[in-house]
Amino acid sequence: MTMSNIFGSTSVSTTLQGQDILIETGRLANQANGAVWVQSGGTVVLVTAVTQPVTRDIDFMPLVVDYQEMSYASGRIPGNYFRREIGRPSERETLVSRLIDRPIRPLFPAGFRDEVQIIATVLSAAPEVNPDVLALTGASAAMHISDIPFDGPIGGIRVGQVDGEFVLNPSQNELENSDLNLVLAGSRDAVTMVEGGGNFVPEDRMAEAITWGHEQVQALLQLQDELREKIGAPKIAVQAPEADTELESRVHDLAGSELAEALQVPNKLERKTAKKTVKDKVMATLEQEFAEEPERLKGAGKIFEALEKDIVRKRVKETKTRIDGRDLTTVRDLNIETSSLPRTHGSAIFARGETKVLSVATLGSSRDEQRIEMLDGELNKRFMLHYNFPPYCVGEVKMMRGPARREIGHGALAERALTPVLPTEDEFPFTMRVVSEVMESNGSSSMATVCGTSLSLMDAGVPVSAPVAGIAMGLIKEEDEFLVLTDILGDEDHLGDMDFKVAGTAEGITAIQMDSKIAGIPPEVLKRALNQAMDARLHILDNMNTVLPAARAELSEHAPQLEIVEVDTERIKDVIGPGGKNIKAITQATGASIDIEDSGRISIFAPNQQALQEAVDMVLFYDQKAEVGKDYEGTVKRIMNFGAFVEILPGLEGLLHISQLDQQRVEQVEDVVKVGDSVKVKVIEQSGDGKIRLSRKAVLMEEQGLTFDLAAEARPSGPKKGPGGGGRGGRDNGPRGGGDRR
Repeated sequence: MTMSNIFGSTSVSTTLQGQDILIETGRLANQANGAVWVQSGGTVVLVTAVTQPVTRDIDFMPLVVDYQEMSYASGRIPGNYFRREIGRPSERETLVSRLIDRPIRPLFPAGFRDEVQIIATVLSAAPEVNPDVLALTGASAAMHISDIPFDGPIGGIRVGQVDGEFVLNPSQNELENSDLNLVLAGSRDAVTMVEGGGNFVPEDRMAEAITWGHEQVQALLQLQDELREKIGAPKIAVQAPEADTELESRVHDLAGSELAEALQVPNKLERKTAKKTVKDKVMATLEQEFAEEPERLKGAGKIFEALEKDIVRKRVKETKTRIDGRDLTTVRDLNIETSSLPRTHGSAIFARGETKVLSVATLGSSRDEQRIEMLDGELNKRFMLHYNFPPYCVGEVKMMRGPARREIGHGALAERALTPVLPTEDEFPFTMRVVSEVMESNGSSSMATVCGTSLSLMDAGVPVSAPVAGIAMGLIKEEDEFLVLTDILGDEDHLGDMDFKVAGTAEGITAIQMDSKIAGIPPEVLKRALNQAMDARLHILDNMNTVLPAARAELSEHAPQLEIVEVDTERIKDVIGPGGKNIKAITQATGASIDIEDSGRISIFAPNQQALQEAVDMVLFYDQKAEVGKDYEGTVKRIMNFGAFVEILPGLEGLLHISQLDQQRVEQVEDVVKVGDSVKVKVIEQSGDGKIRLSRKAVLMEEQGLTFDLAAEARPSGPKKGPGGGGRGGRDNGPRGGGDRR
């Protein structure tokens, strides 16, 4: 259906599983090569695609994808000082940018080298429609209708599972009750990208979700084709570079056998050195042979790389043997160590072949939670996983400027894998942070991070419901044969057609991520990869359980100590004190962190057991209750004509009636006590509503060896008229001149 408005725009729409989806162009951003307005319900995303020629000589296609969520989209003003969206993108914006980039990047034709920038801007956000999948489909639509060369379209959808049934693009409320949160991108024939997590989803059910999701994508592809038919621009012609067959032949002749031998060296650094030796030798020969045409040698590097790829792939196809000598399904040797660092709360080293990570767990209080400003409000995170990939882990020199998009993405994937097994806040009221330091990398450091993080949390005493392991699967497609590789090396990732990461427990999958380097992967191949990954995951879990079968029963002596106490809700104000005086004194004296809830539940975190006990004692001091018959040293707070109010415990006052001031008759209260005096009294009565009556006379009599008849002096319990009841912060509600002066 085509709709026009005052801007002369063109739109198409469809209904998918009861959800209306509209794609419109011509309304905004008409100077971009392609721009679409994508809307579903109250959520609107504007996606633009712009290209421009590259002015420098490069051998790659420079694509940049930026996704941005504007605060106004949900009726909010940014909480930062400048009150505007500024600077570095948020973690979510970075992750969604990657989500769009990954399925789009393989779909540009070979030889296209112009710069392309895709910007997705959330203009309106309704909680029932997540904008990320609209942005993904919009990126494809903007490219599809533009003149930019693009082998699309693709569509993006989210699959949930509620009450055992798949749900398309579930709302935020539905996701909270969903066992699955899977984002999928697909073309007509294949799946191009998968990203998501779940609560122990079986492999067969995950495969069904991918197949079902791929079926739903088809309507989005048809919608984009319909829009292109109406308003699509002719595509820019891409002139593929002519092959230099003579140079190609010489590289193959000079390098073939020696490069094949170098590619059988199992050690990564030794293999890298061997390949460089061969390449340097070949280039030296070529420089002599092509001395009169040196510009032709610019393509020699690409030819050498293509030859390397061809050798590895053919060997795998023909012999089912890989670079390091393994077959297609074998996991590299595993080495695991826990409690590696003496002063941390929990630590582990996990090594799989030449990939090695050091994972370090740290526990903190609820005040250490990460507070994140989102479109739909503020989010508090009590579990954080930070992945670091320093240059030395691959033997390189590089500036360190904070985490890049890749590091943020890998950390988020591993964090998603661990989240389902974490204890609830009631079960374990600590904030948890794990830092994964990649010490060596030769393939799948993110999945090594999953294993190391699981071990470090268990080493720290975090009661996870089950250990979690991860594995990276690869793919080599030769003609019509799909060869799935278990536990890929870095070179196999680079030379292969797929990077498929699967993490989970023995029960099922908790996180999944698939990137395709070809046009897409058939769902049946992904199903085979899932089952092959399960075998590897169970093997790794067996090794992990041998080293650390369960979480430590006790926290590290260096971890913060926690105790939860309950106080009377009416005493919370006394624990806090005027202007926070009391709570500040406790934290300064003990170094403890104290979180107080309105229910009277107080969580006390302290750096060690001694500090914890001191803090607990100080908190409970303000929650003491008066005991009938017990003596207290109190302070006179106020004087009335019928008696004095004495604070016997912090914030707790009782009435010292004029008749209980002395053994002798007292005419004026001020004759015996004044405001600020310290006075020793006995509690002689506490009524059902908490009012307290005190006696100084009783203390004086007992000091003289006389008997004080507590039962006779105390009035019958129950509410009374007049001033005799005493109580917390009592009031002058009795007759002037005093009450009963017995």
